[in-house]
Amino acid sequence: MKKNSWQIVLGIILIFISATAYYIHFLIFRDLHHILIYLVGDIAFVFLEVLLVTLVLHNLLEIRECRTRLEKLNMVIGAFFSEVGTRLIILFQELDQPNGLKTELNFNDQWNRLDFNRVRNRIVSYQISPDTRKGDLEGLRSFLIQKREFLLRLLENPNLLEHELFTDLLWAVFHLTEELESRTHLDHLSREDHEHLANDIKRAYGHLLREWINYIEHLKNNYPFLFSLSSRTNPFNPDARVEIGERG
Repeated sequence: MKKNSWQIVLGIILIFISATAYYIHFLIFRDLHHILIYLVGDIAFVFLEVLLVTLVLHNLLEIRECRTRLEKLNMVIGAFFSEVGTRLIILFQELDQPNGLKTELNFNDQWNRLDFNRVRNRIVSYQISPDTRKGDLEGLRSFLIQKREFLLRLLENPNLLEHELFTDLLWAVFHLTEELESRTHLDHLSREDHEHLANDIKRAYGHLLREWINYIEHLKNNYPFLFSLSSRTNPFNPDARVEIGERG
């Protein structure tokens, strides 16, 4: 109550000033009819003004807040791909042979919205077929265990609550990490173990590719310099190199 006392006092003072102004107006012009006409009109308009201000300002603030949350979320996703995601794509590629997406995900500066939509549809329909007998499962396990703390910190970020698909990706990667870590010898697995791990990799890889292409499109539309770096480090481009220009 004490916290709101200044508001009550301010309200009383403003009402008193308004009443005084109307009284002075009456003393000067002696026209109560004129005062009442404008008073009622002003009071009637207050409700429309509140409606307009509430709707417009509320929507503007909501849009601004949504953009701020989205920007923070994209920063988190960017950190994930810089620290974990890009390398994880390379490790998954070694298990997904032959990789039918290699040429289709070789993006460039000329790509537009239609190109990204086409690739997204292609990723959804693509049948990932990881072969856990040929890839480097030990290297994959070591990498995921090394990055466990980083991934845990990402999950603690409240902005992830706005992006269920990215959260699903993190959970899929965590589950794969636990499956790999729980096995003592990855080079002596049963056929059932290989099939189980292949399904876990397939799930994580599918989520990873979908989030990766969304992130690349975001960079192209908003951060050309980061998109340029992503183009020069594209894991699906065999000729990609980070250096610009001819080597001396």
